[in-house]
This record gives sequence, structure tokens and C-alpha cells, in this order.
Amino acid sequence: MKGWTVVIVVIGVAGLVNGIWMLVDPSRWYTDLPAGVPDYGPLNIHFVRDIGCAFVTVGVALLWAWRRPAFRLPLVATATIFYVAHAILHLHDSARGIVDSDHWWLDAPGVYLPALLLVAASVALARQEEGS
Repeated sequence: MKGWTVVIVVIGVAGLVNGIWMLVDPSRWYTDLPAGVPDYGPLNIHFVRDIGCAFVTVGVALLWAWRRPAFRLPLVATATIFYVAHAILHLHDSARGIVDSDHWWLDAPGVYLPALLLVAASVALARQEEGS
């Protein structure tokens, strides 16, 4: 694997694992994920599972993109939309003070970084497709 393919696979696997954890054991995911999830409000098992479905979906899409280069750009772009929207929601909630300022750093590796990497991957894939 090379370049953006590694990014796509790593984020795909991470999203899939995170989503499965959310579906299988939402209470433990809520308390044990080192991202301060309880700071956003009380546990809602149904909501955690709903979002788990989204993470499973984008994880599968990214792994599908890895295996099927012909579909790579639309699949990665779709996953990017979810990750960017998720990051914007976290930025908004942090900026309006729903959580403490340390959440900027807590959210950086699992929320902001994947979104930025997928934006870059989508742009690179789009440029590569234009050049084909």
C-alpha cells in the first residue's frame, strides 16, 4: 500500500472498529473512549448506536474504496463528508463552550485529524482522476 491508500485503510478500520464498539457495547464506549464523551451530555444508548451505524457505514465505504479503485473517489468523498460534518459539529460545540477548552486537544486525533486527512485524500484522488 502507498500514500493515501494507507490513510484510507487506517481511517476505514478505525471507523469500523469504533462503530462496532458503539453498536455492541454503547455504555462502555461512552465511558471508556478516551475522548471525554460524557462531557457532551448524558448517555443515550439509542443515539450512540445510531452514530455507530454511521461509523460502520463510512468504515465499510473506505475499505471498499481500498479494494475497488474504480469507486475510490466517490466512496472516499462520501466518507469525507461525514468526517468533516462531525468535525464541524465538534468545533461548534467547543467554540460555544459546551465543553472545556481541553476538548480541542481531546478531539484532535479522533475527530479533526481524520477529517483533514480525508479532505486531502479526496482532493488528491480528484486531481488524479482529472489527470487520467
